[in-house]
Amino acid sequence: MTTWRSWSEVPADVGPTVAVIGNFDGVHLGHQQVVRRARELAAELGVEDVVVVTFDPHPMAVLRPEHAPLALTTVDERLSLLFAAGVDHALVVPFDRSVAAWSPEEFVQRVLVDALHVRGVVVGANFRFGARAAGDVTSLRAQGEQDGFVVEGIALDGGPQVWSSTYIRTCLAAGDVEGAAEALGRPFSIRGTVVQGDQRGRELGYPTANVPTSALVAAPADGVYAGRLRRVDTGEELPAAISVGTNPTFEGERERRVESYVLDRDDLELYGVEVEVSFVAHLRGMVRFDGVDALVEQMADDVERARALLG
Repeated sequence: MTTWRSWSEVPADVGPTVAVIGNFDGVHLGHQQVVRRARELAAELGVEDVVVVTFDPHPMAVLRPEHAPLALTTVDERLSLLFAAGVDHALVVPFDRSVAAWSPEEFVQRVLVDALHVRGVVVGANFRFGARAAGDVTSLRAQGEQDGFVVEGIALDGGPQVWSSTYIRTCLAAGDVEGAAEALGRPFSIRGTVVQGDQRGRELGYPTANVPTSALVAAPADGVYAGRLRRVDTGEELPAAISVGTNPTFEGERERRVESYVLDRDDLELYGVEVEVSFVAHLRGMVRFDGVDALVEQMADDVERARALLG
């Protein structure tokens, strides 16, 4: 598995390939369907390698930054998920104003024909590309007929709800982590390094691993969730009750963070450890309690409900 950070890094002797193209934010079930079809097409064409072509940063962050969506995954998380889904190599196009100005024909020639030597391309049915989004599946197919590659546009239908990154963000904003998981094909997760907090949870009998949230990455709505904490270094996965928010019961706290209490464990030393926190079920919204006793009572109930849900 190879990652090229520019079309100029692709070896001249690469290929032939089948390419999938898109932002692939979240690598949801629709994206996975595109990759599966690309693998099938590669077998049909006698091609060994499937290459994902994606963009960093998100094109909207360059063209209309005030409207750029919160990312569901970092670019490295996205690539890891795409490799797991079945792609062999990745070309991350560094998206800037000059790339945005390419015509659809220039994109095809530079990236697909000259760099990747494509024999097939699979994209979502609503795929657009090139300056002013002038290219679509129809025009890409016409270019493929000229340059010797086939094109397929795959409808990203998930039953009653179209699989989309926008839909998943809507679910997360409502605290509906179950709905997000249905579209993703796995629980939504956040990855980060555990930092030292105010240790108030330890004082209350529920020590937590604190991961700051990013203003650029999506997170579930403020509230309490049942989920799991996985150590990235060892792969160990542990059941947890998870709080997202600013702890409104205590004055002065404004930093939004993800705090995970690993069920029945007070012996973990996780400072500086990279973890992945996954969200399985929504337990309740964020509440400001009148005092510590009421908060501790509620935390005990949260832990019992998380334990029951997680088995």
